[in-house]
Formats: sequence, C-alpha cells, structure tokens
Amino acid sequence: MIARLEGVLREQCPTRVIVDVGGVGYAVQIPLSTFTELPDEGKIVALHVHTHASEGAVQLYGFATRAELVAFELLLRASRVGPRLAQTILSGITPAALLEAIRGARIATLRAVPGVGSKLAERILMELRDRVDELALAVAGASAPGVADRTASDTAAREQTLSALLNLGYPRTQAERVVEEAVLEAGDTATLETLVRGSLKRLAR
Repeated sequence: MIARLEGVLREQCPTRVIVDVGGVGYAVQIPLSTFTELPDEGKIVALHVHTHASEGAVQLYGFATRAELVAFELLLRASRVGPRLAQTILSGITPAALLEAIRGARIATLRAVPGVGSKLAERILMELRDRVDELALAVAGASAPGVADRTASDTAAREQTLSALLNLGYPRTQAERVVEEAVLEAGDTATLETLVRGSLKRLAR
C-alpha cells in the first residue's frame, strides 16, 4: 500500500496530478484544496496518499496535508461514501470545516456539496460524530507546503476552473457564477490557483 509519494511533479490539473518517482509516473487524484498548494511542474512535490483498491483496480488519492488525508479516510467510514464523493466533499470543505460540521451537526454544510442530499448528510454526521478525535488532532497540527506562483491566461484559467467544478458534480449555473465572481475579484492577478481558491471560498459559504 502506498502511503506517501515524493517526486517530480510532471503534470497537474485541478483534480489530478502525475508524480514521477524514480522514472515511474504515478497518477494521483486530488481535491481542489490540494491543487492550490502544488508547486510548479518540474519541482518536487510530496503528497500523503490513500491507496484505494476496488474490483481489481487500484486508485491513488493524494493530499497536501495529513489533515486532508485523515478527513478523507474518515469520510470513507460513512455508509454510501466512496472515494470519489469524499474527494468532492474535500474540494468544497476544509478538514477544519468538516470537523465543525460533524461536531455541530451542521447538515447544511454537507448538503452544499454535489451528491450529498439531506438523508446522506444526516447519516454522515450521525455515523462519524464519535470518530473525530484523530481528525481534531490532525487539524490542530495541520500544515501545508509553500505555495508556488503559477501563471495562465485568464481564459485558460477560467475554463480549467469551471471544468474542475463541473467534473466534481457542481451544477453548471452555480459553477459559472462562482468562477465569474472569482474572476472579478482577482482582476489582473487571475491565475488558475487564485480562481480555484476564490471559487472554493464561495462554494463554502
């Protein structure tokens, strides 16, 4: 089982990266929160990894911080929550916000995530409310690697951000709205990173 990867970042998009470790390229799925913490392509990146094996297939999910990994694995303990949905949840909710939602039984926080209805949100909160100790410790000691500047044209950055939100299941109208608001806020400094950050901030409201 792979628990950590450190190597050269060869390719990156908002929900997936390829990390070159000793000449072997590992495809790793990531939440948007991890994407915003990635260095530039060609630089060294280290990710906490969850290895998911299902029906003969192995999929890697990577995270910038241990808190994200702990939150991801906590979500997998809930009924009807698979890795894809857990990835989507962490793309719109920080580990700290997830911890607060579970402790405070805040159904609305989880319902804001595509694919999570009222019944599923209630089940997640009920099933995980007594299992958050490890997440609380991870959140308290959370740290992330330094963020590297990246550049992209406004159009390309906008399209990639919108595509990432649509792939995660957000409705097009909502995705387009938050991306446009993020573009207006960023102005001349709009990059893929700033648009993803701005969109995430709005989706978390």
